[in-house]
Amino acid sequence: MGCNEDYCEIERKIDQEQPKEYPTIRNLDGCYFRVERDGKWENICFSDLTEQERGKVMAGKGEPWLISLIEHLADTLHAIGDAFDIYSRNE
Repeated sequence: MGCNEDYCEIERKIDQEQPKEYPTIRNLDGCYFRVERDGKWENICFSDLTEQERGKVMAGKGEPWLISLIEHLADTLHAIGDAFDIYSRNE
């Protein structure tokens, strides 16, 4: 399975920009993706991915897929706010 030229270029750039440190694993959103870290493949929650990993996961995805992800993340954020009675300080 090949990829189009633009998508392959995005993947190459993202691979070159991988940070040396990764975010704390919190497993909050329940939306897992298979990513390679330090030569090992791991299942990592979307919110625990680096910016570069998130870009790679989203690259080439269509609008319906992205909308679905956004809706899932919004629902999860709201559930966390409900669970811990969190409100924004903005009025």
